Order: sequence, then C-alpha cells, then structure tokens
Amino acid sequence: MHSERVVAVIMAAGGSRRFGEEDKRRASGPWEGTLLGASLAKAREAFACHRVVLRTGDDPARLGLADDTPLIRATRAEHGLGASLAEAFAALSQDPSLADVQAAAILLGDMPTIRRDTLLHLQRLADAEHILRPCHAGRPGHPVLFGRAFWAALTCLDGDAGARRLIRQHPERYREFEVDDPGILLDIDTPADLKRITPPDGDATR
Repeated sequence: MHSERVVAVIMAAGGSRRFGEEDKRRASGPWEGTLLGASLAKAREAFACHRVVLRTGDDPARLGLADDTPLIRATRAEHGLGASLAEAFAALSQDPSLADVQAAAILLGDMPTIRRDTLLHLQRLADAEHILRPCHAGRPGHPVLFGRAFWAALTCLDGDAGARRLIRQHPERYREFEVDDPGILLDIDTPADLKRITPPDGDATR
C-alpha cells in the first residue's frame, strides 16, 4: 500500500567523518548495491513520493542512485543537518507536485533496516498538524514525520542541531509510537556498525 499523502525525504548530504576516508553512502553490506541505495529502496517500498537530499557536487550514479531519482541539492550542507533540512523543506514547499502532501517523513541515508510495515504504520498515522516519531524499547528513532504545518519553521533551521528544538517547542503536537522494530535505531556511523547489520527476516509493527 502506497500513499501520496506523505513524502519521504532521505537525508544524505552529511560528511560522514566518523566513517573514515571512504564515502559511507557507497558502502556495501548485506544488501544490493550501496548503503544509500538500500536505504532509498526501503523508503520506496512504503512511500510513493520521495526525494533524496545530496550535496551540490555529489554524483548520484556513483552513490548507487538511478538517473531518475528525484533530488534536492543542499548548497549549505557543510553547515550541518539543520542547514540541509532547511533547504530541503524550502524545496518541498515550492514543489507544485507536492501541493496535496500532508506530511514529510525524514529518513537518514544510512538506515537500510527499518521495516516496511513500520513505515506504512507511521504513514497511516500522519497528518498535517502533528510530529510523529517511532520508539523501540523506549528509545526514539527514525523516521520523524513532520506535518505540513511545521514545514515553514523547518526552513529556518541552521547548524547541526536538526529539528530537535522544534520538537521541544511543540510538545502538545508531538506523538511517539512504540514499534517492534530495532531498525529505527540502527544507523551506520562507522565501519564497525556494518557488522551489526543482518538481513531483515520479516516485518512486525505493533
């Protein structure tokens, strides 16, 4: 089941300094192609609309992306995740093809093990007025879904803090949902993290 009410935004413009000299986004593992390609493929299983956020000089093909992948270029990526999010949401807000979209799901380009049914579950819960986030074992993870009412505020972000301050400013409109999916917590920051990845053996969300 796919819905066009939510657009998936895969953030992949970071410098990945903890991973070493190799571009983390091109890392191989127990998936087909690159790490970024696998993360995008997981998002596409659940979301009909998607955008991938890259740095201005990135070559999508070298990162394992198809030629027709919808991109947003982050011209200020060196200033941190907040700066990239601001540019991404400015682009989303101005995109006429997304005029009817009610929310955006922020995913990271190094999280290929989130279960499809987790993403579908969150998508069904999304609306324009709330911020949704999955939790596993009491720990919040990704994706974070921002209703369209928050998009304008997201265009004002900067630095490396991401959207945490925005979440803190609106506790009455923030919702967490417990899911039986450790993949929402597992991102690949270092080469050692690759050893923690095992192919998913099924989907389960509660």
